[in-house]
Amino acid sequence: MEDVVRGLLLILELENILLIFAGVLIGVLVGALPGLSSPMAIALLLPFTISLDPVASICMMAALYCAGTFGGSITAILINAPGAPPAVATALDGYQMAKKGEPGRALGLAAIASVLGGIFSIVIFLFATPLLAEVALKFGPVEYFGLALFALSMLAAMSGKSSIRNLIAGVLGVLVSTVGVHLATGVERFDFGIAELTEGIKFVPVLIGLFAMSELLTQSRTLNAAVERMSAKTLRLPTIAELKSLKGTIIRSSGLGTFIGILPAEGSTVAAMMGYNEAKRWSKTPEKFGTGCAEGIVGPEAANNAAAGGAMVPTLALGIPGSGTTALILAALVMHGFRPGPYLIIETPHFVYAIFGAMLFANFAFLGIGLAGAKLFSYVTFIPKRFLWPSVFVFSLIGSYAYSSAIFDVWVMLLSGIIGYFGLRNGFSPAPFVMGLILGKMVEETFTQSMVIHDSNVINFFDSGVFIFFFILTLISLTTPFWPNIRAAFSRKKDEQRV
Repeated sequence: MEDVVRGLLLILELENILLIFAGVLIGVLVGALPGLSSPMAIALLLPFTISLDPVASICMMAALYCAGTFGGSITAILINAPGAPPAVATALDGYQMAKKGEPGRALGLAAIASVLGGIFSIVIFLFATPLLAEVALKFGPVEYFGLALFALSMLAAMSGKSSIRNLIAGVLGVLVSTVGVHLATGVERFDFGIAELTEGIKFVPVLIGLFAMSELLTQSRTLNAAVERMSAKTLRLPTIAELKSLKGTIIRSSGLGTFIGILPAEGSTVAAMMGYNEAKRWSKTPEKFGTGCAEGIVGPEAANNAAAGGAMVPTLALGIPGSGTTALILAALVMHGFRPGPYLIIETPHFVYAIFGAMLFANFAFLGIGLAGAKLFSYVTFIPKRFLWPSVFVFSLIGSYAYSSAIFDVWVMLLSGIIGYFGLRNGFSPAPFVMGLILGKMVEETFTQSMVIHDSNVINFFDSGVFIFFFILTLISLTTPFWPNIRAAFSRKKDEQRV
């Protein structure tokens, strides 16, 4: 209890409250702007938070993460242009309700569902994180290696055009993480005689390039695209009676979103789509979905915000990112000298509770901001892209240089941006690559330690029941995307035999 009080007292300091509120404001703004995203904002913020108090900077990013998820629903409802990928599902019914002359009601439903889903997951996060960390304390290198493999295998299930592409991107991220001197052997790898690469490739320039610069290059192709806008009215909260009729959908989607968020490599986008599908499946009037149905709004919104809180559980308790955005927060933790995983909970429990408090504050803050400024935030869509994206470019340059005052980092950022741009054009998402980059260090270190412990005999890994468990889960995860094709092939074979 003492740690809870210490954590809450940390965020009650004036500076921290202002930074958390700033994170919420930035999150809503970034989420509302089509093309911008929470990962991009966090990537750009990373180098500028070096001089800040570590607790304040991480809490600010966590608040931005929560608020950015809701911010995307504003433009999804008003202009049918989701500001963030999770808001795609919200747009299906939100925009249709707005077209019927009820944009305020649609925004109100989205805001309340987001807050309730977020609070639900934060409560789970509060209790689940210490319990999971306690279990993880019993893990050795072999068990952690199995867990890291399972997390990488989950990349196949991430949202995107192709499971194979996600896995390829993840493997490339792992490969990039191996650049530099091997800590166990002292061997220099993939440095090509470049002195700056002997210490490895720094996270921050790569993250800025992949999330900000690549998106800038992508958006440059649509500078003059016209967007249909409708008049935004003040957000109108749903009535008590309406909430009672929707409580089943909200609870079900919140639980589903939290569970999906806890799974390694999954995130808000997957949660939102599943929340929408499950809301439709359980609905008494599924035929109304896609025509402005209230269940079609609260289902994905409760799920995607719940996933945000759920994703923080493996990030803090295991050092395994629960989503692409939490991978960035994990990088920020490392940058500020924290040790993500069970020892974070043991050594600095008040810090974890401070993050809990910041995310709880963020949920209520973006509700208030949404209530007061729904109409105002809709106007951000009028900002011309020819002014917006040059600003992103300047911040990318400054941020990548400011991290370690090295021109080399700027070149890394620019190269990462170009690679990310061509990757996006060919169906490769930056999120799996970042997950691989973050997890690569864990995979290599735990594998090296395991080989030393077991005299370089991989077969001995299977002496651990926990490793066997994660190995089986890894096989299932890698093969799951191909099950529909296998079933289809068997069906065709049976049909041919009948003929």
